[in-house]
Amino acid sequence: MTDCASVHHVVLLAGPSGSGKSRLARESGLPVLNLDHFYRDGDDPDMPRHPELGIVDWDDPRAWDAERAVDTLVQLCRTGSAQIPVYDIAHDRTVGTELFTVGTAPVFVAEGLFAADIVDACRARGILADAIVLHRKPWKNFLRRLTRDLAEHRKPPLTLLRRGRALMRTERAIVDRQRGLGARPANAEDARKAIRGAADAPSGKP
Repeated sequence: MTDCASVHHVVLLAGPSGSGKSRLARESGLPVLNLDHFYRDGDDPDMPRHPELGIVDWDDPRAWDAERAVDTLVQLCRTGSAQIPVYDIAHDRTVGTELFTVGTAPVFVAEGLFAADIVDACRARGILADAIVLHRKPWKNFLRRLTRDLAEHRKPPLTLLRRGRALMRTERAIVDRQRGLGARPANAEDARKAIRGAADAPSGKP
């Protein structure tokens, strides 16, 4: 079912953890919604577990609330504002909410590991401007991810190192999956051009 009267549209920016999604989104100058805030709480009994590491598998789409994310994006596109959850990764749970506003921008960016999982839903609701998956060499993502996660004290260092090595082995499969879900692959420069193009389109429509 297509929603009517969308004032704004969204560019979905996907990619493996550490691929530079957040930085590129910020550089666009557009409003940016971090989709990682839509993770489920870590003590949810239905959270998936990593078979090798024995911890919650934060890279499994089942750890993420896609329905809530889409509903929030629809509200943002129709009204320009919405209350979004605030997720604390270090404590594995939502700790509050905050108001997110799009302002006068016809397009905003929603970035996150699972952005590609909602391409079809956003297209069906009439709010999708573009869907992109960033790709680059897995070892570069490993170093960026480890540096970021250590600086933010997201998890114990050994856990971050083990998780990072596991992700590096599966990264190409992650990108292939996101392509299959409808996000088109792009390097950083091509992604910048695509986002600028979406923002410059009439009313932000594709």
